Amino acid sequence: MFRTGLAAFGLVVFTALPASAAICSGSGEGLSFSFNLGLGADISEDDQNQFDLMNLRRLGVDATRVERWGGCLRAYVRKPEGGEEMQYFEPGTYRRVQ
Repeated sequence: MFRTGLAAFGLVVFTALPASAAICSGSGEGLSFSFNLGLGADISEDDQNQFDLMNLRRLGVDATRVERWGGCLRAYVRKPEGGEEMQYFEPGTYRRVQ
């Protein structure tokens, strides 16, 4: 009985995980962008987001905004039929992850 209950609990927990639980390792192959201002100062989060947005758009992703989330880039991308969807990308390589 306990084993059945535990299995049911596990099924509920794992099926309830959000589809947005992407895992980014940063080790993907592909195009990589990086930059350094050379001023000894870190760039702001907003500047980093704008840089990532610019690079995703340059690669053909119709994103409206981008933010760092859980080790990934979470981009809000326009759908051809209207509306937006969240898509996840590796930081630096801009490779899409599922």
